[in-house]
Amino acid sequence: MMGASMYRKSAERWLAGGLVMLGAFFFPLQAGGEDRPNDESHPAVRLVIDYGDGVQKHFTRVTWNEGMTVLDLMRAAQQHPRGITFAQRGRGPTAFLTRIDNLENEGRGRNWTYRINDRLADRSFAVQTVQSEDRVVWRFGTARDP
Repeated sequence: MMGASMYRKSAERWLAGGLVMLGAFFFPLQAGGEDRPNDESHPAVRLVIDYGDGVQKHFTRVTWNEGMTVLDLMRAAQQHPRGITFAQRGRGPTAFLTRIDNLENEGRGRNWTYRINDRLADRSFAVQTVQSEDRVVWRFGTARDP
């Protein structure tokens, strides 16, 4: 009866994997690597990706941590099942975002810029910190776009 034992072990592994996936659904991994529910009791920040063509992605509650940067926020959004991808050049104060999803900067044309609470950023996203309840908006467009 070696076959029955093999099927039982396979079923046990499948069930254990399903429970892990179910737990991940109800208690998603938040920014900072901590497992906790995404509820109203934890400080959070909002992230909006505005593609400049009428399409936006909204991350309405990303768990905020002390010292969190816009880069940390982007990495948290990247980990979401329907998240984003992005690319950058440089590190620290010289880090520069070059792409979100499949939309790349166009040099002197349309590019990605970000605002925090409607204020245009004045430093690299890798060093710019955010506070609880901040709203970060990345928008693809020209420097004159609102």
